[in-house]
Amino acid sequence: MPPSPPWRDPRRWRRRRGTIRRQLPGSGRRGAPTVGPVSNDAHPDLILGTLDVHATDEETLAALHAYGDAWSTAFLEGRLDEEKRKRWLTHSRADDVTFRFARPRSTVAGPSRPVATFSSWDQEMNVGGPELLPLRMITDVTVAPTHRRRGLLRRLMSEDLADAAAKGVPLAALTVSEGSIYGRFGFGPATRLRSVEVDVRPGRFRLRHDATDEPGSLQLVEPKDAYPLTREVYAEHLARTRGEVARPAFYEQVFSGDFNWETGGPDRVLSTVLHLDADGRADGYCTYRVKEGETHDQHHIRVADMVALTPAAHLRLWQFLADVDLISHVRARVLLDDPLDHAVVDPRTVETKEQRDMLWLRILDLPTALEARPWREDASVVLEVADDLGHIAGRWRVSTDKGRARVERTEDSPGVSLSAETLATLYLGDRLVPTMAAAGRVTGPDVETFAAMADHAGPAPYCRTGF
Repeated sequence: MPPSPPWRDPRRWRRRRGTIRRQLPGSGRRGAPTVGPVSNDAHPDLILGTLDVHATDEETLAALHAYGDAWSTAFLEGRLDEEKRKRWLTHSRADDVTFRFARPRSTVAGPSRPVATFSSWDQEMNVGGPELLPLRMITDVTVAPTHRRRGLLRRLMSEDLADAAAKGVPLAALTVSEGSIYGRFGFGPATRLRSVEVDVRPGRFRLRHDATDEPGSLQLVEPKDAYPLTREVYAEHLARTRGEVARPAFYEQVFSGDFNWETGGPDRVLSTVLHLDADGRADGYCTYRVKEGETHDQHHIRVADMVALTPAAHLRLWQFLADVDLISHVRARVLLDDPLDHAVVDPRTVETKEQRDMLWLRILDLPTALEARPWREDASVVLEVADDLGHIAGRWRVSTDKGRARVERTEDSPGVSLSAETLATLYLGDRLVPTMAAAGRVTGPDVETFAAMADHAGPAPYCRTGF
């Protein structure tokens, strides 16, 4: 993988995967036309449409190859070679990705290539309720410099969100490279991650309590052999972690060591350690790479993925990383308020290098979304939501009882006014209503009531899955 692993930077996740989509029941069929034309009255010089990822005819394969090269070069990766293209298409087909594009009707030389790309697929996410919710995941959003400021992004985004809403998908999500772009479409940053560097030089890293005293054990396992177990651990993590999303198929090639997108071959430096509970069941893992420095004291570990289902497993895995010989530092992405911060004797051994947004959400079906999340206090409030795309615009009465909500349209006077973007930011509880009110983004006489209803207690939402 690249010197800065893609899971450390949401911007890179938009470069390096086979995007995947799982269709919901009734969402379509594989035998759809190769290209689905759409109205292009506003762009008469362009062809806009969708590509059938399952098609195998020569013409469509050429179009798929051009699409892959378009998003790859837009993210400064160059054109896909044959092996990367094969893997990208395999994973795209596995989860039924939709490719939306715009390309010129004619060119002065060579075949027409896309000037805008937009990939999406359907998965699930944990919003804190008893069941996972369907989620439209979006990536590979590009517009060529030759066709900027012509409304292509708005066009493709509007069509895709309308498609998701029509299929009953209540939420959409993406990770962003530029934070100023997506608020206009109703997306708001809903989770955050923190990048840390942990000093594990001799005498520096010490836990307050010996992690090895806890029941359980560690085993180093080849990544390809460990992957079925790490996938099970992640599934349990998803089921219990607000803000987390189901992983697309390309994760298997990355975390099994099957393929490294940076080197174009097997990942020979990837390692996996499993934590087993007292009964020998995997309840945590860490997948990592050792990176050599120019000098002896600059060797370090970069954590690719770490998931633990218990606090004991979490700290035991960190103790393992600190015990790896010849390593000076460990770099990882962790919770905003991670137990590790408070478990070490010297808190300065855990140094925050960066804190940034991770998952951006967009609400498409307000009743379904709000009724699926937990609520804190019983009350009733009327929300007035501004939504330029119209999906959740209007007035809604939200009534809560015993932690659950009932949402319906109303003509009553609003007690709280906010935008779709702001509501998306508040949805998982990463940001609090009083904070957004102080910023002027939530207004009205019932702001305090809404805060008492909506704001979560406990850990912040957490998403470590880029796409």
